[in-house]
Amino acid sequence: MKVAVYTRVSTIEQDITVQNKMCQEYCLRTGHEIYKIYSDNGISGAGNSRPAFDELLYDMRHYKFNCVMVTKLDRIGRSLQHILSLFDEFNKKGVHFIATTQNIDTASSIGKFQLQMLGAFAEFERNIISERTKDGLKYAQNVGKRGKDNKPRKKRGVFRPPLNVTQKSYN
Repeated sequence: MKVAVYTRVSTIEQDITVQNKMCQEYCLRTGHEIYKIYSDNGISGAGNSRPAFDELLYDMRHYKFNCVMVTKLDRIGRSLQHILSLFDEFNKKGVHFIATTQNIDTASSIGKFQLQMLGAFAEFERNIISERTKDGLKYAQNVGKRGKDNKPRKKRGVFRPPLNVTQKSYN
């Protein structure tokens, strides 16, 4: 089988070579031929468009390989809708999908089922991360921090909630 390997890390501080090595070793064990390794370094999986991934899709649409390989499903995408549309297109083009660390191979029925379940979990995880990030940013604003520079905001007074009707002010 001729394989297109796709690797991705979300930040440039992360090391993409581990994913490359894992896929190469898998191909050596199984006798698959690597057509090309497509890598997006420092790009989130939340977006549908990524430079190397777009190139992979272009080559797939021109029948240059018959299998896409990643280390984990979330490398290819985190939206269930996006993942399902990708796999629909893979299926129409006769392209299999392999996630090496999750033992997913869409050449079998169980592999297709696993893929659908993991896609739902990947989207759930992405939503949880997004919620936590928003909560963290909201908290940072409330304690006087802002943005990447973490410089304190200028104090413009102290917020005092309005008094309830039953409370009395003794000022």
